[in-house]
Parts: sequence; structure tokens; C-alpha cells
Amino acid sequence: MACLLTLRGGAARAARLGVLGALALALPAAAQGPAGAGPARSGAEVYHAACIACHGADGKGTARSLVGFDAPLPDFTDCNFASREPNVDWLAVAHLGGPARGFSRMMPAFRDALTEVELRRVVDYLRTFCADDEWPRGELNLPRALVTEKAYPEDEVVFTTVSAVEGAGVWTYEFVYEKRLGARNQWEIAVPAGIRERSTGGWTGGMGDISLGIKRVLLHSLRSGTIFSAVGELILPTGDEDDDFGAGTAAFEPFLALGQTLPAGAFAQLQAGLGLPFDRDRANDEGFWRAVLGKSFRERRWGRVFSPMVELLGSREFAAGERTLWDALPQIQITLSRRQHVMANIGVRVPLNRTATRQTEFWVYLLWDWFDGRLFEGW
Repeated sequence: MACLLTLRGGAARAARLGVLGALALALPAAAQGPAGAGPARSGAEVYHAACIACHGADGKGTARSLVGFDAPLPDFTDCNFASREPNVDWLAVAHLGGPARGFSRMMPAFRDALTEVELRRVVDYLRTFCADDEWPRGELNLPRALVTEKAYPEDEVVFTTVSAVEGAGVWTYEFVYEKRLGARNQWEIAVPAGIRERSTGGWTGGMGDISLGIKRVLLHSLRSGTIFSAVGELILPTGDEDDDFGAGTAAFEPFLALGQTLPAGAFAQLQAGLGLPFDRDRANDEGFWRAVLGKSFRERRWGRVFSPMVELLGSREFAAGERTLWDALPQIQITLSRRQHVMANIGVRVPLNRTATRQTEFWVYLLWDWFDGRLFEGW
């Protein structure tokens, strides 16, 4: 059955969709049945009536010599593939066809062939093929805020730029590469850079302090909508301290990250940690805490996702005379591609105290979830 698709992996995945769609068109009408005809079948019944010829009884895919084509079939027992997407993405393709997520037009829409109840049940049945519950489900992959680190391990590239709205000109940039390792782990590298206006006139630029990080999911529960992770980052003194692009010392930043789904598409995220410089003559120990509250809205139920959210950011250096600094960062993340693997986020970071010495900043990022396909696929 063509509604049982892979949503990951670029051109190979698109080829699969086309093959599965063509096969679905050839299925007997009795196997699919008109929407609303008789009682809704179970997911297993729909799968065995309409899907087994291509995908096999075990979900690993029927041998190419039997199906008669060379395009690879998805392996639904592969948890690295099957666990990443939320049900809504699989349902969108099953309901509206391949173009709903930027895949082949040969993948037909099944909204008139199967009831939504049947589609949901067959997707639930598909989930049983991944027998390893170590893998967090895609429903726990919450929208990425501009500052607060999410708890979900991901394969992403993120490019962020920050500019001062007032005062001396400052532009900073950060390139982040994230790579998932197995079910619960992720490593990342962040490379910052920037340019700033000198007080004596002219501009200067350079690289900032590069950081290396490792993330480990400690707990995840689809039932409660909770994911909890520990993260450690090593910050290297690669930036120029004289031009204010670096701290002049290496540092270690351990922190905890929590994600929580809430009713009606709402979500909350928390992060709390420490900044521990190796050379305390150059920088002070610091504590930081961040909170995100937001809600996702989907265009026409299956389409583009808009996620407005607000971050509350706090930090304090552990030194005499220092005060807690507070900032608010309202923002909105928008999925750009139909495959929803390319996203943008725009926000404004506003100081809530010590405003005389701290500037309002304009933040933007572009995010590419590269596991879902190439950058220019799925539009």
C-alpha cells in the first residue's frame, strides 16, 4: 500500500514513493474499499490486504526478484529511519499523496480510498515493526528555539546570524553541525564568527570560540510527552579576546535540557547549566537558565507549520557585585519546504534589565534537517 512510505533520504526515497504509488493504483478495489464502506479495519488487516505484497509480512520489504523493480523498499524495522518522523507526517503523505511532502506525484492520495481511522491504524501498526524502544519518537522533536538547546538528538545544520538593533554595529554568525549517534546520542560542533565596529572607527572581524558538544538522552516517554537530556560542551579559546570575539580561555559547559509536549500543539522547553572557565583570571564561573513556551499551528491541517514561542533567558556570573541578567526573546519558527526539513526562525532579543549597557538584537536562523533529504529537495 502506497500510504506506507519512507519520508527520509532524498532521491532514493522519492523513487520508492513512485513505485509504491504505481503498485497501489493496481491494487484490487476490494482491498482498499471506499471510505465509509463497512466497519473500519484494523491496521494489521489493512496492511495484510494492501501492503504485504511490496513490504513483506515482516516490514523489511519483499525481495526485488519478486516485486520486479530495482528501487529499494523501506525497512520499517530500521528504527533509525522509522522512529524519527511524527505520525502526522506519515498521515499527510497517506492522506494527500506524495506531493504533500515533496515526493513523487505517482504516490496517490488515499483520502477517498481509506478512512482516516484506517490510515491512523495502519501507521500505528507500522510502528510495531521497530521493536527497540530506545529510540525517541519524532513527536518529541520540538521546534528549535533560537538560544535554548532542545533535548532531542538530531541531524541538523543551523546557520544563525545576530545583529545589534542599536548602538555600535555588531554582526555575529554561528554555523552548527549536529550528527546523531545511535538511538540516544548526538555530537555537534559550533563555529562562531563576527564583525564589529571599532570605537576608534573602522571595522574588525574574526572567528569566535569554537565549541564541541555531546548530548545523551536520559529519559523519553511518548505517553507523557517528555524528553530529558544531559549535554556537555567544551569551548576552545579560538577567538580573538582583544576584539571581543573570544573569552581568552577554554571552558566547560554542562547542562540539562527538558522538552515537554502540551495539549493542543503547545510545548515547553527548559535548559539549565554552568559555564566553567579553565582560567578564572580571565572569566568567571557562570550559571544560566532558559525557558521556552510555544505552540505550533499547521496550515490546512497537513501543511506548513508555524511555531510562535517566547524564550526567557537568565544568566549570572558567580562574582561579587554581579546581578542576574534577564532577556526576553519572542520569535516564530516556520517550515519552508513541503518536506518540512528546511526551517527559518526570526526573533528579537530584548534585555529586561541593565538596558543601558546591553543592546536589543535581531536574531535569524536557517535550519536544514539533512537526514530528511538534500537541501533543495522537497520544495
